Amino acid sequence: MTRLLALLCLTAIALPAEDFGKLIFSDDFQRAESQETKDEPGNGWGTNSAGRAKNNKQVDLRNGAMYIYIHKEANHAVSVTHPAVFTDGTVAMRFMLEDAKDSLGLDFADMECKTVHAGHLFKATFGAKSVALADLKTGNMDLKIQEARLAKTLTKEQTAALKEKEKSFHWPIEIGKWHELTVKVEGAEISATVDGKSVGSLKSAGIAHPTKQMLRLSVPRNAVVDDVKIWCKK
Repeated sequence: MTRLLALLCLTAIALPAEDFGKLIFSDDFQRAESQETKDEPGNGWGTNSAGRAKNNKQVDLRNGAMYIYIHKEANHAVSVTHPAVFTDGTVAMRFMLEDAKDSLGLDFADMECKTVHAGHLFKATFGAKSVALADLKTGNMDLKIQEARLAKTLTKEQTAALKEKEKSFHWPIEIGKWHELTVKVEGAEISATVDGKSVGSLKSAGIAHPTKQMLRLSVPRNAVVDDVKIWCKK
């Protein structure tokens, strides 16, 4: 029995880590800014502060991490963007929520997709009490759905179909503590993990959009991120 247990342990140790594909981007935010009045995230990151927050600073690099916080004059959630071109791929990062009302969204977009508002394809949102996955392309960001909702002509069938475009999973996340997340995209499925544990997954047509062009970190209040990695599998 002892030999069998030893053999099982050795086998477990020898198992390779999951193959996420080719690493196409990484950032540990170990750099300083040249000033403290405007966003200067560097390394290819962009923000929406100029157009949505009157150019007030909403992103700060300190303590080797990226602190994202909404300015009182902002009229939209903070969006911190980086190119992330793949069909199938995985995004991983460390993150921290500093308040129970905070959340961090990973919004995948393609600005060349003209059937949806602002290129929104799908999203994974990590809050203090839950993780939500949503297909935006064939769901709430579909322009036809938005037009029908505005005109109040949304049918019962459309309303029922929209409920299948998102899932929410009860998943408490300790405030003020670093956590690790992964969001994996494969075919028409998106799945999420927190601290190495599987949270859940969603299968929906919009997730299979052939080319994801951009990752947006969507923050309606505050969030801290570090050690961002993006892999392309296909």
